[in-house]
Amino acid sequence: MAETYTAAVVQVSPVLFDREATIDKACELIAEAAEAGAKLVLFPEAFVSAYPRGLAFGTVVGSRAPVGRDLWQRYWDSSVQVPSAATDRLGDAAREAGIYLVIGVIECDTTYAGAHGGGTLYCTILYFGPDGALLGKHRKLKPTAAERLIWGEGDGSTLTAVDTPLGIVGGLICWEHYMPLARYAMYGKGVQVWCAPTADSRDTWQSTMRHIACEGRCWVLGCNQFVTKDMYPADLPEHDLLEVQPEVMSRGGSVVISPLGEVVAGPLWDEEGILYAEIDLAEVSRAKLDFDPVGHYARPDVFRLVVDEREKCAVEFE
Repeated sequence: MAETYTAAVVQVSPVLFDREATIDKACELIAEAAEAGAKLVLFPEAFVSAYPRGLAFGTVVGSRAPVGRDLWQRYWDSSVQVPSAATDRLGDAAREAGIYLVIGVIECDTTYAGAHGGGTLYCTILYFGPDGALLGKHRKLKPTAAERLIWGEGDGSTLTAVDTPLGIVGGLICWEHYMPLARYAMYGKGVQVWCAPTADSRDTWQSTMRHIACEGRCWVLGCNQFVTKDMYPADLPEHDLLEVQPEVMSRGGSVVISPLGEVVAGPLWDEEGILYAEIDLAEVSRAKLDFDPVGHYARPDVFRLVVDEREKCAVEFE
């Protein structure tokens, strides 16, 4: 177990709606972070290759427009199948850099659709080891508001925590952090380094990050994108909807919080950049002297959480 090491939180925009160019950018940033000494590198929610702020996919209640379906096709074409050549490239980058990689992707599930068309999209975190292996994934349990149109819901089978020499690494995505039972399930998995990729750049998000660090007695790595309106492709369907959006679509706000809720790096606002922080796992055990949410501060005689981790399949062939 590495008691102390460097973690990197990467606050950048993808090359929006371009999977291959975004992976190129990710590989360069992974190498840069590793050169700076990072052993764990975190990228934002939906990094490969778009969190589609400001777009509507042609929908209003009761109808859908053809331009929205064209946009959906563009989004689908830039998504990531797991596994695929895209995940191989990310794994290779982690292996070449010798780091653990945690990265947000838009995952296309082709279980019932085949590789060349259709398939539900999920907002997903992928975990890679320094040998390039895909160690696990987590699908967002509850897409928020209009996200429910474009992403499916994950199930309990991907409540993933990875036991590594850097500690138990896991986390949730964006507003899953407002789901108390989801947080408690992850505390029950013993997460020591909590990865929190998000699209929320409000000031209030900082309070959420500090609360989880204090509640979970864990390191929290909060990671968001910095995105401006001019980063969107000019030929994107529904590009005209962006006219009413602010020039800065996401301010960022990436941050690193200690297990006692102290800010040790960031928050980083209004620019791209990489935050670096020294992670001391002994801080986790020291913080549990007076509070452990699933240990001595739990009351299983009064409260008990049951988590269904079975994968849910729509069709099973026997």
